[in-house]
Amino acid sequence: MKSSLDFEQLDRFKEDLDKCTKCGFCMSYCPVYQEERVESSVARGKIMLIRSLLSGELTATREMAKQLNKCTLCMTCAQNCPAGTQVPSVIAAARADKVRQKGLAFPYNLIYRWLLPRRRLFGCVVRLASWLQGIFLPRTHGTIRHLSMFLSALGKGRHIPQIAPKFLRQSVPEINKPPRGVETKYTVGYFTGCMTDFVFPELGKKIVGLLTGNGVEVVVPRGQGCCGAPVFLGAGDFNSGRRLADANVRAFQDLDYVITDCATCASAMKDYEKFLADNNDRKRDYADFAGKIKDITEFLVDILQLPPSAYRVADEFKGKTVTWHEPCHLGRYLGVKEPPRKILKSLPDIGYVEMPDADRCCGMAGTFSIYFYDLSKKIADKKIADIQSTGADIVVTDCPGCQIQLIDSLTRHGMPQKVMHIMELFA
Repeated sequence: MKSSLDFEQLDRFKEDLDKCTKCGFCMSYCPVYQEERVESSVARGKIMLIRSLLSGELTATREMAKQLNKCTLCMTCAQNCPAGTQVPSVIAAARADKVRQKGLAFPYNLIYRWLLPRRRLFGCVVRLASWLQGIFLPRTHGTIRHLSMFLSALGKGRHIPQIAPKFLRQSVPEINKPPRGVETKYTVGYFTGCMTDFVFPELGKKIVGLLTGNGVEVVVPRGQGCCGAPVFLGAGDFNSGRRLADANVRAFQDLDYVITDCATCASAMKDYEKFLADNNDRKRDYADFAGKIKDITEFLVDILQLPPSAYRVADEFKGKTVTWHEPCHLGRYLGVKEPPRKILKSLPDIGYVEMPDADRCCGMAGTFSIYFYDLSKKIADKKIADIQSTGADIVVTDCPGCQIQLIDSLTRHGMPQKVMHIMELFA
């Protein structure tokens, strides 16, 4: 039988592990199970696998690790569990124990432990990739590039946006003050994440402009890095996750709020204390940091309380019909549901139509869509049907990862809808 010491993280979440009554409610909601119809794909099956591992009835195998990775962490199982079992927490803990026992496979050990914590070096590697994409990633639609088939190990033909020619941190100063004559109401830090910094810098510039124009001083700390979601939640590398978490906490000290435009980044950073706090100092620092984090829509609606007149829709989008895709990490993890809808419904220059099952997982889930791209596409196809039913011209969301998944899926289906971050609607 395995010693309990072998399962350090699972021991911390044993209460959730024990809550599961094997009722099977999760089978009606899990996006992975809806496609595969295999018991090991659903939350109940994963709980049983982990219990067998803890009891010594099963030993850790490559196939078991694959099943633990085959989860989008969308939280629909937890949201609909009669017993309140937080299965995503158990799965994250199991991934961490696997890494602690078996290590992290190449190339992820190189990327997560050596490259991501070094933001400047990481930027140089991304810049090199941007030069190579013109050669190896032929252009398809606009700035969308199609991954060549010899890169199928990474994306299997995924349509992806082009890496920006100029990153956000090269485009905006570290300190951005409101215009002269505008009173400063708050001083906030802007967490740019990786996607906004490297792929969608125009989104970042719009957010900085909107905030400063409404009396918010915006600090874009150069010491910030990756939120750590793919590292400690996706891969289970808690040690590398702590390095990233510590750097981000230091970068955003002495600010009123930390504003994000990515629901995944926000939820990951709020989870630092839950998963990574291994001593009292970190527990205190991570908790203080989490209390400052606000999604951009939440900040605009609940903190700034901007009137509709504060939002000026760009001319190119006036008269268009817009629908909303709610990211899993925004609605189920952060509980932010009404602010983005309130913004969209208040805009006089666009039409808004609610999407059926707007909170349905799109199948992106970070590295999940790399490991299981074919499965990810099947999950996304249901979302595409929901989008098509709205008749909307534009799909807006609040997560750059969801943006990429929706862009890829709509392009695959030859559909005309434009996919944007909600903040990109504004002039």
